[in-house]
Amino acid sequence: SEEQRRLHHHEEQQPADLDDIESPSSASDTTNVEVTAAQFQFYDDEAAATDGGENDVTFSTTSTAAASSSSAVARASVSFHPKHLDDDDDEAAPSNPRTLIRRQSSKFATYALKVDPNQGDRAAEIKLCNFSRPHMRAFHFAWWCYHVAFLMWFAISPLLGEVQKSLDLTTEQIWTSSITAVSSTIIMRFILGPFCDKYGPRLPMGVVLMMSAIPTGMIGLVNTATGLAVIRFFIGVGGSTFVMAQYWTTRMFTKEWAGTANATVGGWGNLGGGVTQILVGSILFPLLKNAYGGGDEGATKAWRTACVVPSAIGIITAICVVKFTDDSPTGNYSKMKKTNVMADVSMAKSFRHGALDVNTWLMFVQYACCFGVEITMNNAAALYFREAFGLSTESAAAVASIFGWMNLFARGTGGFISDKANARRGMNGRLWWQTICLLLEGFLVIVFAYCSSLGGAIAVLVFFSIFVQAAEGSSYGIVPYINPPYTGSIAGIIGAGGNTGSFAFSFCFRQMDSKTAFVTMGIIILFSSVLSVFIRIKGHPTLLCPDPALLAKTTNKNRANVDDFHDEEQNSEAKEEKDTDACSMDRSRTTSIDVESGDMQAGRSHAHVQGSQ
Repeated sequence: SEEQRRLHHHEEQQPADLDDIESPSSASDTTNVEVTAAQFQFYDDEAAATDGGENDVTFSTTSTAAASSSSAVARASVSFHPKHLDDDDDEAAPSNPRTLIRRQSSKFATYALKVDPNQGDRAAEIKLCNFSRPHMRAFHFAWWCYHVAFLMWFAISPLLGEVQKSLDLTTEQIWTSSITAVSSTIIMRFILGPFCDKYGPRLPMGVVLMMSAIPTGMIGLVNTATGLAVIRFFIGVGGSTFVMAQYWTTRMFTKEWAGTANATVGGWGNLGGGVTQILVGSILFPLLKNAYGGGDEGATKAWRTACVVPSAIGIITAICVVKFTDDSPTGNYSKMKKTNVMADVSMAKSFRHGALDVNTWLMFVQYACCFGVEITMNNAAALYFREAFGLSTESAAAVASIFGWMNLFARGTGGFISDKANARRGMNGRLWWQTICLLLEGFLVIVFAYCSSLGGAIAVLVFFSIFVQAAEGSSYGIVPYINPPYTGSIAGIIGAGGNTGSFAFSFCFRQMDSKTAFVTMGIIILFSSVLSVFIRIKGHPTLLCPDPALLAKTTNKNRANVDDFHDEEQNSEAKEEKDTDACSMDRSRTTSIDVESGDMQAGRSHAHVQGSQ
């Protein structure tokens, strides 16, 4: 503002030299001084803090305003700390020490992407060719971890025909194993949502990948139908990595970019379902079969050893995700809690708030009718093309992989269109796009069931898959708005809906012939699209009632300032109380300088900036 610029250049309010501040006696001491808004702005923008290069210098401000006065007090503390950063902070220090001035609450000196400080330093853009920490590193690890989980989850699916023949199993027994493979994921997705809210996404991601990788490598030891069902149950735990992936991108990117980020990560992760059909069914299986001498004996040995490769990839990924990534834009949850940067979260409270919102369960059903369909197709497609059109194991796997390969762009496109619809019409636009995707998906499933030629079935499969993935992307464009502070629990519950849908549809294929099962699935999807009418998110327009006032509010570029996110909503009161107490204790040792409240920049009352020479 004009008043801020006037103060910035006012001779009496020029920043004091840090050399005039007496260094504390120990590295953990803090010297408190009063500065004006203009002085703090100088330290923030110019990064002019220096104490001879021996220590790190931290500036932080707290603003307090009297109810009966139009003035505010800006207080800054200068803390001296050891020069070296944390041991696990492997971000290289910039060559220019002036760039080391940073927020006290962040472990990063600078960000490679534009960020919105009003949304917890979430990124306001996506750069796909960038791999820097924290935003894009988390983005790429999120989709890759979920992708690897799919590699392991469905590694045996293209080989189920060989398993059935080798172990002399019935079709019902094969489908029972497929049902158990998705049932464990339902349980884990409910659990991991609150875990993400409390511990962050990084550690749960690594643990779950390791839990899935071990039984994947051991599937070759199976000799009975019961053994196959049990080991696929434990492998299916890996499917719950979806919760961490979606939570991670929601934590790293602003709400305006949440649809695109969530959908792209989810889509590239789901792509693993198509890749594993090719990798295991069309590459590893024939190579190993020939290596073992061919014939039935060679085929048996091949399916028993092929899954070792996805297992090894999973173990390596599990280690890397824990070591080389961050939970949030400002660092890892564990250290942020130790330094009181963020408050602890009650898992029970998080789950309760997510589960008591009716919108969560409406989205639960709709996600069951898109992601549940995809999981069912990953299990059913190769078997269907083998039985209906007489294809070999290798050929059926290659054709079935087409469904998964649509994830390369379709889910991301669904999220992108949802974001664009939101920019024009707010939540009303997102809900209409969601409804259209489900309607077209259900219609195309029924058409697919009546295809009698291989070419026609493949053509319909392509478009059917596109709208399945687009509906998934659209779903998670809506999720971050339902109840932002409890997004982890909500994402977990809705994600579990996808596996619940697969569980139900798998029973259809177990008890019915393929054509009847496909038609039944299509009808259920069509009915699910109607649920969009009943989704009512507080402060946002609905499907049938696009309130102009709400549209104006939700399409405003600054709407994110009104909607607080996890760290702001849950920590603001605790920070205000802490900062107020600290100011009261320091008042006897400092001299207050009153400035007009207009001098303080909006949103900076609790800003923290840290610098190092």
